[in-house]
Amino acid sequence: MQNNFMKIATTRDEALALDAQDPLAHARAQFKLPDNVTYLVGHSLGPPHSAALEKLNHCATDSWAKGLVGSWNSAGWFDLAAKLGGKLSGLIGAHPDEVMVTDTVSVNLFKLAASALPLTQGKRQICVDAEEFPTDQYIAEAFADLTGVACRRVKPGEDFDALSDGGIYIKSAVNYRSGERVDMKAYEAKAREADALLLWDLSHATGVINLDMKAAGAKLATGCTYKYLNGGPGAPSFLYAEKNLLPKLHTPLPGWMGHAAPFEFNGQYVPREDAARFASGTPPILSLSALEGALEAFDDIDMKALDAKAGALGDLCIARAEEIGLKVISPREASKRGGHVSLKVKNGYPVTRALHAQGFQSDFRSPDTIRFGFSPLYLRYVDVWDLMEALKEILDTKSWDAPEFHARSKVT
Repeated sequence: MQNNFMKIATTRDEALALDAQDPLAHARAQFKLPDNVTYLVGHSLGPPHSAALEKLNHCATDSWAKGLVGSWNSAGWFDLAAKLGGKLSGLIGAHPDEVMVTDTVSVNLFKLAASALPLTQGKRQICVDAEEFPTDQYIAEAFADLTGVACRRVKPGEDFDALSDGGIYIKSAVNYRSGERVDMKAYEAKAREADALLLWDLSHATGVINLDMKAAGAKLATGCTYKYLNGGPGAPSFLYAEKNLLPKLHTPLPGWMGHAAPFEFNGQYVPREDAARFASGTPPILSLSALEGALEAFDDIDMKALDAKAGALGDLCIARAEEIGLKVISPREASKRGGHVSLKVKNGYPVTRALHAQGFQSDFRSPDTIRFGFSPLYLRYVDVWDLMEALKEILDTKSWDAPEFHARSKVT
């Protein structure tokens, strides 16, 4: 796409000029952020959108407080999770009936793995990257222990060998630490050769890159909604199951809400035909109402433009980091990178706290990684410029070495 996203600013004035021509600039005003804060942790918890707060307040003070139990009908609570799955489907290139908002990423990984295992060929195994997010590894190992299959932790460079052996492979579309973006289409092609099934974790991808599950040939996925989708702390997860595969998938945690006719109160489980068959329990309506509002932020957004701006913000960060002399562990090419950039910084933790004191909120990943998330909906080029100026000043003056910046918080 030919636009101003292709230019890397070399001065603050050039960054401001890019902001003045940004087609996504209008989205920023709808986010509620404190004054004098530059928020760079959208990959951990996105900020609230005004519509999310409005929907949450209305749900609590009107639908719940006044409508009480009748709101399952009058406010549409009963169908809200499936409705939001349908809306979210447009952000990942899927059909509405293939996506359901339910449970957590951990639970959905387990449910999809159990559903997929009987459909795979080759070795009875579940594979996961040795550098994958810890939860994904924990779920893979626990699933293997319960089912008696092998758990294989795949080292870098061994991906296609693992897929060639069959079974299930849990893989993130964007690596949580480095930000590396995976060629999903190539992985799916390899999986088809071996009748293996890939289970994609879209947690660090949804809402910041242009996903197309159909074009990739993806069959199964899950992801969270509290990062770039800004659904709020603890917002529910979503799962995706390709429509031709859906009839063959049997959840290990069948729930009343996923029954084809729940109000017949039949003792025998008959699943719904769509992805809602994976609903296990009563949905968290307050969280869903916030998510409903949060997804409005994407109503008029071109996902290709969103992807391009995320890449351009990252390009600016990387260019400035290299000028400062910092080690970048994220891919240099925007097409191979998700929405965040990670830098290796000695004494990284106190440096992040020093940045925080100046209004630049980022996060730290042990032992020495500072991670900046670039959400294109509310971040500006000038924000990235100012961030890197502040980082350079902190490193040059060693202001990070103040005692208060060394005190560890429980959450980093």
